[in-house]
Amino acid sequence: MFKSLKRSAKGAAVPHTKATAGQPTNKMPVPEHVVIPMSMHIGAPAEPVVKKGDTVMVGTVIGKAGGFVSANIYSSVSGTVQDIAPLRMVNGAMTTAVAIKTDGAQTVDPACVPPVVTDKASLLAAVQACGLVGVGGAGFPTHVKLAANTIDTLLINAAECEPYLTTDCREMLECSDTIISGITAVMKYCEIPHCIIGIERNKPECIDLLTSLTREMKGVEVKGLPMRYPQGAEKTLVETCTGREVPQVGPSGKPGLPADVGCVIMNVTSVSTLGKFLKTGIPLVTKRVTVEGDAIARPQNIEVPIGTLYRDVIDACGGVKEGVELGKIIFGGPMMGGAAPSADFPVLKQNNGLLLFSKKAAALPEPSACIRCGRCIEACPMGLEPVVIAQDFSNKDFAALKARCVDLCVACGSCTYACPAKRPVSQTMGLAKGWYMAELRKGGK
Repeated sequence: MFKSLKRSAKGAAVPHTKATAGQPTNKMPVPEHVVIPMSMHIGAPAEPVVKKGDTVMVGTVIGKAGGFVSANIYSSVSGTVQDIAPLRMVNGAMTTAVAIKTDGAQTVDPACVPPVVTDKASLLAAVQACGLVGVGGAGFPTHVKLAANTIDTLLINAAECEPYLTTDCREMLECSDTIISGITAVMKYCEIPHCIIGIERNKPECIDLLTSLTREMKGVEVKGLPMRYPQGAEKTLVETCTGREVPQVGPSGKPGLPADVGCVIMNVTSVSTLGKFLKTGIPLVTKRVTVEGDAIARPQNIEVPIGTLYRDVIDACGGVKEGVELGKIIFGGPMMGGAAPSADFPVLKQNNGLLLFSKKAAALPEPSACIRCGRCIEACPMGLEPVVIAQDFSNKDFAALKARCVDLCVACGSCTYACPAKRPVSQTMGLAKGWYMAELRKGGK
């Protein structure tokens, strides 16, 4: 396997388009209704605990975690439950969703009181009660991650390496107090002696602010990271911040995790959300979203109730720019995000961006034949060989795909970005990984 470069030196030199970084976050007016899916996290979906006609408030639990690897879901608005019905998500998956008609009052549920935290067990209970997941994109339930033992380093992922997205940047500039209180609680109750806050160097104001705030905090340091995508990928982040290399295969025989080398990673907005919950008792019910692109009238960061439809977010940002023909809506960043078939999907806990591009900007170049230049291999932060994996997938060669570790692909898109032939390399990798995992579940050999 190609491993001549460190993970931190791989990836792609994507443009650092961060036009909204200097704009304070706006708060969206309460929409007329929200649609809140019961699956906004990795793991088992939550089970609805409300019924049609029920009155709910901000912070009312409407979905209980469906297992240990799951998360509670809360109402982001006050109003009346209109329906509980199946919903096809923007990624094509089916789930159950709770539709709520808002009353505009945004009355907070009296049950939302700050939790009492005295040790690790009560901290983990508070994290579960918050409904907290990795809001940077992965959506992994945070209490599961923090339950790991033998952790000596807390890594705060503030890289925000995707073009356009500036939600974490604004969190650092606007909510630094709850970032600090969240870090303090995790370090204290999980008995983690060391914390590194990793921030890409294109955010000097964030580096300066958090450096000044943590100067007297024992065991905490702020580290400027190279401006190279995907600097925020967890294995890349571990290597850049600590010099440790997460093994390709962990002790369990599954892909290695940061915990295998003594690290646990939290997104900077995730740890800030925990800090807010410990202070107010209000769970995760809102999301800051970067709305950007050449087709949106008023690009901005906007705080919206979770479950707000893309359509309503777009309207709150002035709608599509006059005289522009909309070509594509992307949820997330342009590298790892996906294209939405319409604007009728809800904002989830882990959605950071909503990008609107004109037909001209969204037009894809015509791909040409692969010239086997190897740039996809050089770019892959996981040391994979996309050009070879594509051939193995074409041959439906399970053994070869296993040997090439296709399951380690993190879908970062660096291979596609680096390809001079403009081939859909990342998409092919995704298909190959999906086929391999399906065959694996069937006992493939």
